[in-house]
Amino acid sequence: MSVSPAALVARRALAAASTSSHAGGARTWKILSFVLAIPGVAVCMANAYMKMQEHSHHEQPEFVPYPHLRIRTKKFPWGDGNHSLFHNPLTNPLPDGYETSHR
Repeated sequence: MSVSPAALVARRALAAASTSSHAGGARTWKILSFVLAIPGVAVCMANAYMKMQEHSHHEQPEFVPYPHLRIRTKKFPWGDGNHSLFHNPLTNPLPDGYETSHR
């Protein structure tokens, strides 16, 4: 079975294109990581820190016992059964109100 000369030329061109186009790929991604990704993460961390500082000065909202919220039809299977798994006493009220207050 013979292969036409045009097919050989096409195969050689594809082989050359595939090796040369991917040669600098790792270097490109390394440069992009240092130039874009690391500063982007730093900006996001600074933004989160500033938002946290701003949020820490807010007062705790007044507890309003709406009847459709915090309905307990059965106890949670951990602890005393009234606290959620990731319960925070400063931000998560129980059905009868907050456990502790901010400052």
